[in-house]
Amino acid sequence: MLLHLRLITWSLICLLILLSGAGRPVVAEEKQTLNVLFIGNSYTARHNLAQVVKQMAEAGNPGLTFKPTTVIYGGRRLRDHWNLGSQNFVKLHSLTKAEEEQTIADLEKAAEDKENRHARAALKRHQSLLKELDQPHPKWDVVILQSYRDDVSGDPSLYAQYAPKFAALAKEQGARVILYETTPATQNKNPLRTAPETEPVMKKAKAIAALAKQLDASAAPMSLVGLYCQTERPDLTLRFLNDAHLNQTMAYLTACAIYAALFDKSPEGLPVVSITDIRFWNNKDRDKDRDGNPITKTFSDKDRAELQQIAWKGYQKFKQLRDGKAAD
Repeated sequence: MLLHLRLITWSLICLLILLSGAGRPVVAEEKQTLNVLFIGNSYTARHNLAQVVKQMAEAGNPGLTFKPTTVIYGGRRLRDHWNLGSQNFVKLHSLTKAEEEQTIADLEKAAEDKENRHARAALKRHQSLLKELDQPHPKWDVVILQSYRDDVSGDPSLYAQYAPKFAALAKEQGARVILYETTPATQNKNPLRTAPETEPVMKKAKAIAALAKQLDASAAPMSLVGLYCQTERPDLTLRFLNDAHLNQTMAYLTACAIYAALFDKSPEGLPVVSITDIRFWNNKDRDKDRDGNPITKTFSDKDRAELQQIAWKGYQKFKQLRDGKAAD
């Protein structure tokens, strides 16, 4: 009788072990994947921004696989991207061979202009895409649309004219849209000794918020985030001295703001501690950035915490503006 009970007990233990092992692949299969498309220029390329966002996204969401794809042309805006056929990447899951062949034909004509290097680059990109078109392509979960000096003037601005075109294609497949608003005109290269000017920043922020409301989109509102950083940490700079691009500090703020827009939650507490640029001192010394400082900036615990708080504060202010809950 005792032997019989022992056999039953061991059988139950073995069964539990097998069931436990069998359950593990199911858990793995249930892990979420986020397919995210970034469309922009060097303000997306610098510091490998998409990869920094990936680090933050996966650190803040255990079990998440963040898959970023970038379509980048230096100095180009959304209108240029449209002319270069970047909309085909937004609708990649349903793109037809005929559509891609027509885009290639248009780019071949544009590339005849020897000064149009972006058309030549886009032509190569689309020729490669055509070869891969028969492969399955997942729908995007999120499409991030970067602005660049096209969101300042005009009624509507160029950004406000072309963001809806890309957003419509994104929403057709159920993707969310994030407006990544850059702010090259307000990034400071030296520590501030006087309070930053708020009026032009708020005017632009309200325009971005109105566009986001129109598109049912979120945003990484970098003019607001930059303003809060300049107000609370005037000792910090947001661009290089020898290069007009965002520096490592602004890149960190940007990644935090995109994280907030992606998940509608604070980046506070994220363990990502450093940013590494992709451009070097005199284009030679890979250990130094364009100002001759270490190309990798590691933030102190204090600075990291405060930058995360500032990014979250800017994002919350954007939401208030978008949803009509903020006082002027």
